[in-house]
Amino acid sequence: MVDRKRKAGKAGKTQEAAVRAHILYLLGGEGAHLSFEAATRGVATRARGRRPPGLSLTPWRLLEHMRIAQWDILEFSRSSAHVSPKWPDGYWPPEDGPASAAAWARSLRSFRSDRRQLEEMVRNPRTDLYAPIPHGTGQTILREALLVADHDAYHLGQMVLVRRLLGDWKD
Repeated sequence: MVDRKRKAGKAGKTQEAAVRAHILYLLGGEGAHLSFEAATRGVATRARGRRPPGLSLTPWRLLEHMRIAQWDILEFSRSSAHVSPKWPDGYWPPEDGPASAAAWARSLRSFRSDRRQLEEMVRNPRTDLYAPIPHGTGQTILREALLVADHDAYHLGQMVLVRRLLGDWKD
């Protein structure tokens, strides 16, 4: 009897580790998804604030939108005091391009920092991935992490499309 419980406990821990590993895999842009690093590497300064004909998106608007949304999800996941930006305007920058190369670099750093914090939350065995977030309406850390991965995969695809249309993407 004790042996069976021990095996079941090990299997549960193994399954839990597998779920965490799969989430981290998705967040990292592995598998069918392009990574954040690949999509944002080498964006030309001249392209950062340009719109392709017929589109309202620029690399800057996409980068900032992903950064703001990820930050909002991370903060919601860990703090009942967090107040989300007003939808939809608060999730998009008002300008087409960054004010400077330093603003572009800050946005990239901030996105990466928040991503690492979300990954640490997922990686931490004390984080219950399945428990409802106490101040939420049924959300879980699992759901929020998958939401970030899904949201970013969508917008990273747009980033590549915008960069292609601007002549700023090399296969």
